[in-house]
Amino acid sequence: MRILRKYTNRRLYDTSRSCYITLEDVKQLVLDNEPFKVEDSKTGNDLTRNILLQIISEQEGQGGSALLTNQVLQQLIRFYGDSMQGLMAQYLEHSVGAFLEHQERIREQVESMMSAANPLNVMNRIADQNMAMWQMFAQGFDRRKAAENGGEDESEPENGSDS
Repeated sequence: MRILRKYTNRRLYDTSRSCYITLEDVKQLVLDNEPFKVEDSKTGNDLTRNILLQIISEQEGQGGSALLTNQVLQQLIRFYGDSMQGLMAQYLEHSVGAFLEHQERIREQVESMMSAANPLNVMNRIADQNMAMWQMFAQGFDRRKAAENGGEDESEPENGSDS
């Protein structure tokens, strides 16, 4: 496990790389699934949670679409001090874990739904089906014409191609 030390000047020091790092570097550790712990340089207290919350706070404040809406944040705040707080923490941990485990399958299903809802995709499918039916019709017409001509046209196509 990688140990990061937080100093009083608010800088983070990566003990395995022997250099100072930023919150962006810590975020990358999370994205890379690399285990780490953030310790206070003086007391040795675990500050990992505080650093993770700081990263989330910065991400949420960057604009764009927030993961945690105001309504979700208010609902979470209401659980603090409630007898169900521990249960809610477990529920959130398991729910997010299950979502991440099934994320790829969910992504495929969402893409499939979005694709089906796109009118251009529907039109493309209809056009493909119409083209396939036209080709079947044309092949049947060519066979019938060849049979009427006694098979003469099959040996030498008119346009010089195989079809």
